[in-house]
Order: sequence, then C-alpha cells, then structure tokens
Amino acid sequence: MNVRRLFRITFALMIATIVAAPAAAEVKPNALFSDNAVLQREMKIPVWGTAADGENVTVKFEGQEISTSAKGGKWKVELAPVKAGGPYKMTIGGTNTIELKNIMVGEVWIASGQSNMQWSVRQSDKPDETIAASANPMIRLLTVPRRATPTPQTEVEANWVECGPGTVGDFSAVAYFFGADLARHLKVPIGLISTNYGGTPAEAWTSQEAIAADPTLKAYHGVAANDKPNSPSGLYNAMINPLIPYGIRGAIWYQGESNAGRAFEYRTLFTTMIKDWRARWGEGDFPFLLVQLAPYTPIKPEPGESDWAELREAQMLATKTLPNVGMAVITDLGDEKDIHPKWKQPVGHRLALAARAMVHSEPVEHCGPVLASKTVEGDKVILTFEHAKGGLTAKNGALTGFTVAGEDRKFVRAMAEIEGNKIIVSSPDVKKPVAVRFGWANYPVVNLYNKDELPATPFRTDNFPGVTQPK
Repeated sequence: MNVRRLFRITFALMIATIVAAPAAAEVKPNALFSDNAVLQREMKIPVWGTAADGENVTVKFEGQEISTSAKGGKWKVELAPVKAGGPYKMTIGGTNTIELKNIMVGEVWIASGQSNMQWSVRQSDKPDETIAASANPMIRLLTVPRRATPTPQTEVEANWVECGPGTVGDFSAVAYFFGADLARHLKVPIGLISTNYGGTPAEAWTSQEAIAADPTLKAYHGVAANDKPNSPSGLYNAMINPLIPYGIRGAIWYQGESNAGRAFEYRTLFTTMIKDWRARWGEGDFPFLLVQLAPYTPIKPEPGESDWAELREAQMLATKTLPNVGMAVITDLGDEKDIHPKWKQPVGHRLALAARAMVHSEPVEHCGPVLASKTVEGDKVILTFEHAKGGLTAKNGALTGFTVAGEDRKFVRAMAEIEGNKIIVSSPDVKKPVAVRFGWANYPVVNLYNKDELPATPFRTDNFPGVTQPK
C-alpha cells in the first residue's frame, strides 16, 4: 500500500469518527418533549429519550435537577409534581445540551377515536369564525401522524404548537372545543394530543396482549397486526404506545361507527381497550370520556331493531361497569345524510362538562336523564330517572321516541307524559306492557331533556335478542 493511499484511508477514518461520534453520543428527548409542550400538573412528570449507552443525562426543570445514566441507548427520569403555570424552560444535557422553551404545566388530554374525532375545525360548523377567534397561548396542540404498524413503536414525528389561526384549522374540532371550554373555566394551560384515524374499529386501538388475554375476543386471537389501520392492535402500536407514559389527565373518545355491526361484542371490546390503556399508563383509573354515536341514516317511520342503538347501549354500559367513565349524549346533533355532523362545538362542550364535574368536582350537571327504574302498573309503565334533579322537560311539544311492547315483544309507538322526574308510558294497543324503549333507532327522533338542557340517554328495559346480540 503506497503512502498516498494510506493517507487517504486514514483521513477518511478520522472524518468518519469526527462525524459519527457526536451523533452516537447525542442526548435527545422524545419528540413529545418539544418547545410549547404542556406537562400534566400535580402529578409526577416522566421525561425520557435516547443517548449513548452509559451516558450521564441531566434534566433541569423548575428548580429540579435529576440525573440518570442511559441504558441500552435509552434514559428516563421522573420529575416531582409541579403546579399549573408557565411558560418555563427545560434543559436536558449530556455531552450536548438541549433547551426546550415556552413549556406550560396544566391539563393534558388525549383525543382519540375515528373520523368524528379526526374531523377538523376547518370541516365543521362556522369554521372561519372559529379559526379567526382561536388564538390562545394557554392551549397547545400536538397531532400524532396517522399510521399503523405491526409492532409497538416508541417514537412519533410530532411537536407541540400554540393554538391559533395558523395551527387549529386542521386540528380535531371536538378536541379543540373541549380544550377551549376547559381553558375558559379552569384558567390553566390545556394540552391536547390528537391521535385518531377515520374508519377504524376499536380492536385496532387495543394492544395484542389485552386482546389475547380475553377469551371472548377469540375472533382476533392470533391475528397479527400490520400496517393497515383496521388491523387488530395496528393503531395502538403506532399511535398510542408511543405516547406512554406521557403524563395525562385523561382521554376523550369518539368512535363506534366501525363496530356497529358487532355491537354486542363491543360491550367487551370497548371496556377491554379502556382497561388496557389505563393499565399501561400506570396512572390508575384515569378519566375516560366518550361521545355516544350521533343519529345517522334515514329516519324510519316504525319501530324496529337497530345495531346503532345496540352500540349506543354498549357505550352506555361502559359508564356503568367501569369507574370514572363519562359520556356525552348527542341525540340532538345528527344528520340523516352525513355520518359526520358538523356541529362539533356542543360535543366538545358536553365532554368538558363531564370533565369539570367528574374530574374537578365543579357543581355542574354533566349528563342528561338516565333511566333509573321501571315499574308496571296495569297498562302503564312508570319510569324514573337519574340526573333529573330539576325535573324533566320535552322540547318542542309532546314527548317522542318512546315505544312499548307486551309479551309478544312487538313494539309500537307509545304515549309518554312527564310527572316530575317520572315518565308514564302507555299505548291503547298494549294492555299488559312488559318493556319500554326510548330512542331505539339508528336515527332516534327524541326530545327528552333535563332542566340543564342535556338530552336523555337512549335505553331499553328489555334484553331481547336484537341485530347483533346472540339469540
């Protein structure tokens, strides 16, 4: 080997070493920790990232300084709880130093589900007016890229931005209105993480381990996740797992349309998903607030079975069987011809009511009337309701949406009258009633509210086999 060639090789190796060394040792926080981030107040704050194996990493934030050693190229520290406030700076250092600016501490919520959660401010009612008035440095937005993967991921290509006309237009409308309502009432910073994907089923948002552990979900056992958004666990892998264990207050959820044909199964699948997320975050039974399906498809003139009604029932049952689960009912916000009703502001408002009442113990009603009991007296059925402290009311005329059946299980339209927090249901065609239904249709035409102007939850008093329920 001649001297010139040896020199070239040696010089190339030196350059490669100089270029590669800083990259190999570079301390880097997870992308969730960027300028403009919101950290969850009054809870321990996990912060993590990557660095060279064995490298000492120090995180400084609000008088705290915690050091750790990277293992296997990864590091993680846990900061003590901090009260709401900001803006703050966070310094993360090793062989290099990164300074994150304009960080707030407040309430952090995940906004997940399918297309009605994905539906943007720009696509919703009065978009120009909403966007023009959206500037608010107290609200921060992060959008998770939409994709599915066969294995759990740990990184997302995303960063936090301040809410305003230049950033909110393509953000989830339900999430934005929810966050804006909370910011207005709580007077603290709000962080919203939009992670949703249109047309996707609940099993895609549930881990493979949780699915495999439940024998009633055997239809999905052994079905490998892939890069298709409707595959079991695919979206959990790419769009939920990378967020764990970022500190959050809770989650809002708008999904179910893609599972309506399997509504009875959803009773198990949905609660499995909620418990799965809670177990993996390790924050206990964090608040999970869902939106019940909006009315959709042409209105039918006569009573009948409905898979969408069964799905709404499965959603309602989750509020009964799991702790800290709330629900926004939107039977008055549907569109016969559009599965994506544009009126997202009241949806976000009703979710915010649930958060304010359930999480922050504000003295506000967050739920419309919910069936409490049924009593049969002769040819009449007497129904009582929870969340009707101030009494019940019918909007725009006589009560609608009630049906009644006798022992033949044939439902007919019924008359219904309000007496305080009770409703008396009857029909001249049913002398011995055994069951009552309310709002039991794909598109329920109903007008029962409480005095707080929140609509009643659809229900049935029977358990007769329906469209998806096994006979």
